[in-house]
Amino acid sequence: MSAPTRLVVLGAGFGGLEAVLELERRFRDDPGVEILLVSENNFFLFTPLLPQIVSSYIEPRHIVQSIRDIRRQRRFRFLRARITGLDLARRRVDTSAGELPFDYLIIGLGSVPNFFGIEGAEHCFPLASLEQAVVLRDHILDLLEHADHEPDPERKRAWLTLTVVGGGYTGVEVVAELRDLLYTHVAPHYRGISLEHVKLLLLEATPEVLVGVDPKLAARARRRLEQKGIELRTEARVTRVRPGQVELKSGETIETGLVIWTAGIRANPLLETLPGEKNKAGRVVVTPYLHLPDFPRVFAIGDNAVVRAAPAEHTVQVAPLAIEQARVAAENVARGVARQAYVTFEFKPKGMLVSLGMNDAVVNLMGFKLSGYLAWLFWNAVHLLKLVGLKKQVQVALDWSLATLFPRDTSIIRAPRRCRLCHPEAGAATPR
Repeated sequence: MSAPTRLVVLGAGFGGLEAVLELERRFRDDPGVEILLVSENNFFLFTPLLPQIVSSYIEPRHIVQSIRDIRRQRRFRFLRARITGLDLARRRVDTSAGELPFDYLIIGLGSVPNFFGIEGAEHCFPLASLEQAVVLRDHILDLLEHADHEPDPERKRAWLTLTVVGGGYTGVEVVAELRDLLYTHVAPHYRGISLEHVKLLLLEATPEVLVGVDPKLAARARRRLEQKGIELRTEARVTRVRPGQVELKSGETIETGLVIWTAGIRANPLLETLPGEKNKAGRVVVTPYLHLPDFPRVFAIGDNAVVRAAPAEHTVQVAPLAIEQARVAAENVARGVARQAYVTFEFKPKGMLVSLGMNDAVVNLMGFKLSGYLAWLFWNAVHLLKLVGLKKQVQVALDWSLATLFPRDTSIIRAPRRCRLCHPEAGAATPR
């Protein structure tokens, strides 16, 4: 009896999960094929809602879904393990649980924050994982508790200057969520804090925020954020971060309570060990079929891949692109097993959605442009439908409903381990 064909998918993000579900659908009735999903986390994280974790709008566990709950009766196996190495020539994946052989491999290991070599990156709070969102949330709440009883108004203003670096989708949504938190909850409930003490600052290195978004909608988003009291500064490149300070390329120093970093991401560092060309963000350059040029059985998707000579819309780092690449990669794996020719990857963005906080958003869907309250309702509906499982959809919908009726829960779940206000000798922010 011949050995089964082993299909291995690395990573349980948008791309990896879609790939393994598509492979399972195609090989559900084929006992000669084994499908294995490997991830360090045993859950799928719905990352678009991370900013709402930071603002205490929804509960952290409501945007994660256990992989085993998703799998149910599906045939694929799941291994929770850390990937430590990739040996493509030998068709082996090294993990904390041992060595895994593969016949076909799909790499969807996601990304890490890209600090572009700035000095003091350890003092920034990135926002790419559930843990980082919870740590950031609790650090902000801890900062508010200290500022509430700080008698020095200048020190209070410095602590309550919250700086977001990066004017893309995530940066804009984070600063809008922070505005909702501070204006709707903090001002009424913290007697020692008034809105004149609060300053929200969004720094973007390029001339525009929301680069890649329809210019009219991007301009509208900027106007609305500024009307809400958020200070947006473009062509403001950060060169150094110190405890309580941000330094810009212009030489200006800004006193700040904390720095949230959303200015960029790069591919998982494991990809640096792979042979072949990579772009500046560490993403592997793949063929139009999404496989590595010298390894036709090894595919890379999402934040791990960039198609050679691809148009701009093929390089954006968003979930719909990763999902579509996952489908094409799974299609080509199935074709490889059946000894058929591969298909090429094509992607046409259907639109974009950006939340500007409670009751406001900008939407561009198939050329149809919308902003304001109706756009916000549409944003909510789309994100709710994209959550995995009815249980999570109900939980998030209830969170949103309850947040309009009751105060947000600002209990500190896990005390910051190195809060520089509690422990000045620590200096650095909470370790990432």
